[in-house]
Amino acid sequence: MFKLKCDDFLIYDEATGTYSMSAEQQVRDETERNRWKTTGFTILKDWRLYLMLVPMMLVYLLWKYLPMYELTAAFKYGPQDYSSDRPWAGIYNFQTVFLGSEALSFWPAFRNTFIIAFYGLLFGFPTPIILALFFNEVKSNVARSVMQVCVYLPKFISTVIVTSLTLALFSGTTGGGKIGVISQLLDKISTSSVLHSKLNQGLVYTAEYFRPIYIITDIWEHAGYDSIVFFAAVIAVSPTSYEAAQIDGAGKMAQMRYVVIPSILSTVIIMLIMKIGGLLSVGYEKLYLLCPGPNKENYAVANVVSTWANNLTQNSTQGYGIAGEMTNNLIGMILVIGSNTIARKASDVSLY
Repeated sequence: MFKLKCDDFLIYDEATGTYSMSAEQQVRDETERNRWKTTGFTILKDWRLYLMLVPMMLVYLLWKYLPMYELTAAFKYGPQDYSSDRPWAGIYNFQTVFLGSEALSFWPAFRNTFIIAFYGLLFGFPTPIILALFFNEVKSNVARSVMQVCVYLPKFISTVIVTSLTLALFSGTTGGGKIGVISQLLDKISTSSVLHSKLNQGLVYTAEYFRPIYIITDIWEHAGYDSIVFFAAVIAVSPTSYEAAQIDGAGKMAQMRYVVIPSILSTVIIMLIMKIGGLLSVGYEKLYLLCPGPNKENYAVANVVSTWANNLTQNSTQGYGIAGEMTNNLIGMILVIGSNTIARKASDVSLY
């Protein structure tokens, strides 16, 4: 058995009946013996670069890994049933969320989360790609820089200001407030009595218009910043590819279809997989600001898993809320693994 293993990396000399090691194998063995020493010398040589990694490692440790301990609350009894003799509830919280007393509120919240996330992905993902293609066609560097700054700025505006702008545009006169600018415009040009009542109530506070307004403002906030990656991929396309397409008689649209889009397809697939991973991660901050409470009409479509879980946490039933959020995250992980597998089999491009 030892001889068979040695044959994999030793050379047998039939004349002398001895084994010898090739020069390449000697180099590999020497490299393996000195691997940790070489690694140590590399770290000492570039210690400044590794020192810059320490803050990011601390951030991930304190805000990403240590909070994972709180996931254990999904498998523990709540304060009303907690006992030092039997603190662990097993899957009781999950059963309560899926099939028990919390199911009537969890599944509508999960449905709202999926609908908002799906439409956000459907309309929000192609928008940065279109912006990147548009920027690539602008010949003036000054004009392109000005337009890029204008579409990047919303990303750096706080959520509170974005929601305040949204309310200022789409608010109504209910509660003694002033009707928003867009609401005023629609009120002037519309003859529908139903729409007038909605305008007075505030479009953002109505169930019919809340999702479109939320998705449009979300696209406005993130599309410009997300286009940076796609624009970098577009400008990396070789000019010779454009020249060859022009020689073949391809116009601008044909060049986009047959040159640019195939060239950036790998980037698009990677970004799509990452977007699918966060598909169900709809944050509660913006929703809370646009939907102050259950007394609003839009609460039926604005209550998502994150707001549902946060309300349960405030009511001392955090086990149910964490169980729901954990389910949400597990589904997101399954979506990432599934989309990555499909992408790898279909196009040989994958995230990992």
